[in-house]
Amino acid sequence: MSNNDDYLLLKWGSLKGWCLESDANAPALAKLHEYEELGCSMSAMAQRDSPEQKQLLCEAIDLFRGPISNDWDGNSYTKEQAKHYIMNYGKRD
Repeated sequence: MSNNDDYLLLKWGSLKGWCLESDANAPALAKLHEYEELGCSMSAMAQRDSPEQKQLLCEAIDLFRGPISNDWDGNSYTKEQAKHYIMNYGKRD
């Protein structure tokens, strides 16, 4: 299977959903499993990521091959934009 169908979807400063079925994304999927093992809400809105969870999401983003987008506004993100979003969501400038 190609990674053309794989994606990461972010919302509320966290992970909302994903499809990582290609072999190329196996390392990213392993990071997401570690993220889940730390506990997560069924709702991205209710999720409050710990610093460790944020770090795992950033590591998954670094390893991921495919599109990353924000479900709130539909914008596509680069890896750097996605990591900035995860690490800084809700912080005041």
